[in-house]
Amino acid sequence: MEDIKDWNDRNERILNKKIEDFYLELKFDGLTIVITYENGILKNAATRGDGKIGEDVTQNIKTIDSVPLNINFKEKLEIRGEAVLTKKEFERINKKREEENLTKYSNLRNTAAGTIRQLDPKIVKDRNLDFFAFEIITDLGIKTHKEKHDKLKELGFKTSTLNEEAKGYEKIEKYLKKWEKNRKKLEYDTDGAVIIVNNVEDEKKLGHIGKSERWQVAYKFPAEQTTSIVENIIVQVGRTGVLTPVAILKPTEVAGSIISRATLHNQDEIDRLDIRIGDTVIIQKSGDVIPDIVEVLKDLRPKNSKRFFIPDNCPVCGSSVIRKEGNVAYFCSNKNCFAKNYRKLHYFVSKKCFNINGLGPNILNQLLDNGLIKNEVDLFKLTSGDLKPLEKFADKKSEKIIQSILNSKKITLSKFINSLGINLIGEEASFLLSKEISKKIKNESIINFLIEYFKKEDISEINGIGEKMNKEIKEYFNNGDNIIKLKELDKIGIEIIIEKISEKNNKLNNKNFLFTGTLKNIEREEAKNLVKKMGGNILSSVSKNLDYLIVGENPGSKLEKAKKQNTKILSEDDFLKLIGYENSTN
Repeated sequence: MEDIKDWNDRNERILNKKIEDFYLELKFDGLTIVITYENGILKNAATRGDGKIGEDVTQNIKTIDSVPLNINFKEKLEIRGEAVLTKKEFERINKKREEENLTKYSNLRNTAAGTIRQLDPKIVKDRNLDFFAFEIITDLGIKTHKEKHDKLKELGFKTSTLNEEAKGYEKIEKYLKKWEKNRKKLEYDTDGAVIIVNNVEDEKKLGHIGKSERWQVAYKFPAEQTTSIVENIIVQVGRTGVLTPVAILKPTEVAGSIISRATLHNQDEIDRLDIRIGDTVIIQKSGDVIPDIVEVLKDLRPKNSKRFFIPDNCPVCGSSVIRKEGNVAYFCSNKNCFAKNYRKLHYFVSKKCFNINGLGPNILNQLLDNGLIKNEVDLFKLTSGDLKPLEKFADKKSEKIIQSILNSKKITLSKFINSLGINLIGEEASFLLSKEISKKIKNESIINFLIEYFKKEDISEINGIGEKMNKEIKEYFNNGDNIIKLKELDKIGIEIIIEKISEKNNKLNNKNFLFTGTLKNIEREEAKNLVKKMGGNILSSVSKNLDYLIVGENPGSKLEKAKKQNTKILSEDDFLKLIGYENSTN
């Protein structure tokens, strides 16, 4: 409740008045859809993700019985709602898949989202999705959020009967406790509630900051825990060659998902928790977060339990495994390891790098298996003719992917550096490097500049980088094969864009930030972007260069490390005050 009180206190300061009237909604786990009506007819339905309109799913939405095709409203109207599956329907779908020897779906939300994106509306119809409207986007002059729900119901939309008006914190707390206790009895999955300022005029005045709406705050129910048995421990090979141990668990349900594995991070973590094959463990999962093993129940440890150690050889290619000095991770030493190359390619095409739409894991596998690509450069040499013979590839799909590859040739400097897959150099370090390098690049090939700069310059003094990263970058840019690949990318015509760092609002200039735990009032990515826009930097781990650790709900081990080195620690509320969240305009 403290986070909710902090949120409301901040809103009261902005409006300079007391806020005691709220509207409470249970947050069903599904896929958010925006539906547009014109002259009373359903014209368009689209997914909404990351604050932007996504895919057109009009035909599929029309198959949902609780979505009216016609409404008694002649003006243009936009509404928002959630497409969901009942637990009963989810069980029916999985039973049918089991009978057809197909893999069962793991959770309700992903099944609902996947159903909406089906190419065949008949499949959508067969799965009996439901739809709950929860917002009228169009301004109709309605005075309260409660009245918006009344209007939706009047127009023929299904709205949740579990929503409530609340006067004051006591009613909010009572509502949250009630559904935290009883949520398992609901026919739909829910992982929390949304607390909304009921007065629409107040909503308008409070507005947004980035993609976050000041007038509402999400409350997550505590993460669910359950027990399972560690049946085995396997090793996965990542894009930089890191070997990550993964616990294979006896399948068990937690937070609406069937969990059968959990990451163990590294050998040090296994040793710290003393996890052994055969152990009974407590696992925890919240939302889409990867499940964690939080405790070993040693009293239940069987006599034949087995310790686990990272193998001496890569489980994929058989090459020797090495542990670099000062690193907790073990690495595959083979630069041509198939698993390493596959994951590197997958990262290269992702949103964090070149953002090539349509190149998912299955297509990348086909391209590798058919010898059409061996590395990142080969992607840019593909033609639609190369793709057409592949499974489920028609002319239109092939051309669409090739066009997506061509479109991706324009890339920001920070994303390009990130795409190289250098060990320890992720999104944040790439941004720090691009920020420094952009001041020095003149009218020349940016790729050639990067090669010469990183070969010669000591970058360990760059704010937020350090000696370990410097060593990894030197190793990468002094490798002949990497230089050949970079020069080929240059010849292909990769156009690197230098990001402009605003000097107008540099109140956080060169200050280093790190986040831990869950933020309640602003998305973490949005918070990071605001820090960057104000001249600050985001670090990936606790180091001597860290100026501020921002602590949200359920912080991790970063908090203890930061305390030991006397780093300044800020609550989410303190951070929002620091960046001027309360004074931001819409």
